[in-house]
Amino acid sequence: MIEVKNITKKFGSTLVLNNISATFLSGKVNLIIGQSGSGKTVAIKSMLGLHEIDSGTIFYDQRDFSSMKNKDRQIIRKEIGMVFQGGALFDSKSIEDNLMVPLIMFSNMSKEKMKYRINFCLKRVNLENVNHLYPSDLSGGMQKRVAIARAIVLKPKYLFCDEPNSGLDPYTATVIDELLKEITYEYKITTVINTHDMNSVMQIGDHIIFIKEGVKKWEGSKNEIMDSENKDLNKFIFASEVFKRLKSLS
Repeated sequence: MIEVKNITKKFGSTLVLNNISATFLSGKVNLIIGQSGSGKTVAIKSMLGLHEIDSGTIFYDQRDFSSMKNKDRQIIRKEIGMVFQGGALFDSKSIEDNLMVPLIMFSNMSKEKMKYRINFCLKRVNLENVNHLYPSDLSGGMQKRVAIARAIVLKPKYLFCDEPNSGLDPYTATVIDELLKEITYEYKITTVINTHDMNSVMQIGDHIIFIKEGVKKWEGSKNEIMDSENKDLNKFIFASEVFKRLKSLS
């Protein structure tokens, strides 16, 4: 479980996160939703320590990450997997070598065990026999699956995903969503996904935090969204015609 309590983040005089508190549940798909520029990505980067918060606290299973020195944070960072928006694969490295990077950096595995783990993770995301291909040889959806395989290669307790469906067609986006959900449940990971895709919300969202202009406006489950009376949330989720029709039928 990850808890953030009263976190605030400014860039200069601009307040980007305003006193946000939320809980991200273990073994669940936790979504941070909101419009572009709402503070979603800053929230994730702050939780990772890529941005230092101005005030508040961040706990990883009751460990106060926000007050730790960098050396102590490295222990927790070894327990974190990250899927970046564009995949962030190394173009000059093969798929196998891409997955090898975190193993070389953070594990003491033998080369043989590393290769076994790489093959296991690639099989888990339904990509076999691609070890010696390069990212440019793969489709966008396949590259995202490689990024997920790399993110889980160290058996993380926490998985962060920044807009994992960005740039994907609806079918492939659904495949990625289902894969993230399966991995979360199977390995009991605390998964945190930043998205503005309402299809993802209704398909895989167990616990949802809605942010608007740096302020947490709502928190709850996907089953509670349709009956929410929060005006800001309703304006956001029913912006599409699909969800307007769903609302009229509910």
